[in-house]
Amino acid sequence: MDLWQLKVFTSVVKEKSFSRAGETIFLSQPTVSSHIKDLETHFGCRLIDRLGKEAVPTKAGELLHGHAKKMLHLQEETEVALSHFLGHARGHLIIGGSTIPAGYIIPRIIGPFNRQYPEISLSVLTRDSARIIDKVLKGDAEVGVVGARAKAPQIEQEKILRDDMKLIVPAGHPWAGLEKINHTQLTTVPFLARAEGSGTWKAITRSMKKAGMHPDQLTIIATLGSTAAVIQAILSHAGVSILSPIAVADEIRHKRLFAIEIEGLDLTRHFFLTTHVRRTCSPLAQLFIQFIKGWYNIPTPDSPPPQ
Repeated sequence: MDLWQLKVFTSVVKEKSFSRAGETIFLSQPTVSSHIKDLETHFGCRLIDRLGKEAVPTKAGELLHGHAKKMLHLQEETEVALSHFLGHARGHLIIGGSTIPAGYIIPRIIGPFNRQYPEISLSVLTRDSARIIDKVLKGDAEVGVVGARAKAPQIEQEKILRDDMKLIVPAGHPWAGLEKINHTQLTTVPFLARAEGSGTWKAITRSMKKAGMHPDQLTIIATLGSTAAVIQAILSHAGVSILSPIAVADEIRHKRLFAIEIEGLDLTRHFFLTTHVRRTCSPLAQLFIQFIKGWYNIPTPDSPPPQ
């Protein structure tokens, strides 16, 4: 048994397919099958069952999978720690972001981060807040940046950025150019909602309930799965919505869209740096966390005291 065989095995379990696993790790299907057969010979039992079009682990395979993931993670930690000790921060880091962070916040720091750590590559998973929190819980992403509070006690969150959401309307709308409207006026116009798991939608519904309103009072004409889809629908005059001005900064600058304050609704929210309480972050994740905190002037335990 060697670590590369375990890498092949975990890829098969993840992809539920020998061929798809081979594509992800650049091996032919026969080579993948050969590695799995060698592992099964080593342990003296079947590890993968082929059920129709899916490859699924046996009970022995499930046991091995749990240990294999730990071993591969430890291998990565070891390589990164030694590289860091020798002054070479090198490796690959998977982070997660909900719609606004992944689309507008994290991309702005990728360049500066890469200039400081040119040998660290990033993969950014983009999902709604609930699913990114779940990715952090499962260990699929070491760090997440989301716009919603997590309920799971295993999750630790820290505020990194304040966001004051506004009502967004298109140019030519009767409200375009107004500084503010009353929250009761929201019920009089076609409204574009976000999906339930969205941090944006959670913040909107929470604010409405505090103001004595219910989302059912809105005239919701469509529920859309992404901020980009909402923006395009607003631009096509389908309706209006409440969004982060961060997401529509260019459109506002060019007066294609207008941001309006809503009296009676507290639409202030925060984006949270999200990690797992019980998992020790890898050296790469720790570097990213330190960098993003420094970027947004968030004090860290090693920060000097204010003068």
